[in-house]
Amino acid sequence: MLIKKIGARKIKDSRGEFTIQVFVKPGFFWKFKTASPAGKSTGKYEVKSYAKDLDEDIEVINNIDVEEINELEIEEFEDLKKLEKFLGNKIGGNSLYALESSILKALANKKGKELFEFLNSNTRVLLRPVGNAIGGGLHSKGFGGKKPDFQEFLFIADGKTFSEMVEINNQAYKLTKRLLEAEERNDEGAWETHKTNEEVLKIMEIVKQRLKRQGMIVDIGIDCAASSFYKNKDYDYKNPPRKFDKQKQIKYLKFLIERFNILYVEDGLEENDFTGFSILNNKRQLIVGDDLTTTNPERLKQAIRMKSINAIIIKPNQIGSLLKVKEVIDIAKKNNIKTIISHRSGETKDNTIADLGVGFNCDFIKTGIYGSVRKSKLKRVMRIEKKI
Repeated sequence: MLIKKIGARKIKDSRGEFTIQVFVKPGFFWKFKTASPAGKSTGKYEVKSYAKDLDEDIEVINNIDVEEINELEIEEFEDLKKLEKFLGNKIGGNSLYALESSILKALANKKGKELFEFLNSNTRVLLRPVGNAIGGGLHSKGFGGKKPDFQEFLFIADGKTFSEMVEINNQAYKLTKRLLEAEERNDEGAWETHKTNEEVLKIMEIVKQRLKRQGMIVDIGIDCAASSFYKNKDYDYKNPPRKFDKQKQIKYLKFLIERFNILYVEDGLEENDFTGFSILNNKRQLIVGDDLTTTNPERLKQAIRMKSINAIIIKPNQIGSLLKVKEVIDIAKKNNIKTIISHRSGETKDNTIADLGVGFNCDFIKTGIYGSVRKSKLKRVMRIEKKI
């Protein structure tokens, strides 16, 4: 594929912070763009977002010699190896993800396909939506100095089609507003509250039962983001104040799982505790690694050896390389680990992860329920579903 121009610029994400958008122009009329998201609670083992800083990455990309890129003869997905070797460590994970995605979109167009089809011409929509409905932790302000300690409270709809599941999550979100008497949302569109973890889960349990009576099935999930409140070898809770050591944290999570029939538990322990995750892991719940695994093949292999997880969050810009994203997904699938393609807290209307989730046959897509930057991903999956 011949490329006429490659460029990058700053744009603002949903938190009003700057991120990178990269475009690839293979001809005079078409331009393929990708914007990278940014996380607020980031895992220690993520790659650097930018080699030095955003401005320098933009400068590097804007000064790429397209003649040299064209000499690489990038025609297939695996040819991204040539690009990564050519770039070395000149740009960070956010920039590499945006650049590679834009190149793949251009390649797909050249072959008369959309991105998901280019990745897998025989794919189908397997995704279930994991929707962030109520916020806490680093993502929220709460009220009166109080908020849930867990970062996200999630609804995971089940149904015959993706479109049906999105609507179920919408209904769960609306009912939650009434029961919470909520008015304000956090930066992911999740409802703000002063309630404790257990009080929120009680409300979610009521929502689940009411929807069930209307023929709608929804499961409950939590993203604890435990590393964010792990201090001096204890889990330091604020609402209500208490400190748990590792054993008490595991006991607490097991209690919540049983009491509220929680399907999905993400980052229930801090990001180095492979052993603790393995104690929590079982076949009935999804025990999900994010900060633990950071979309990193080596971290995932360690989690597999120690039987730490049975599900993994896939955030492409955590690792940057789409080759490694695919490697992580392939390793997960070979080991019966569920894959969850995911947004970040700082998002744009870019919907590339929808194509990646479908093209790589992921099991879930995690995004917010409310707000244009969250819904853009869901709407893209629904359009793909109709096309397939």
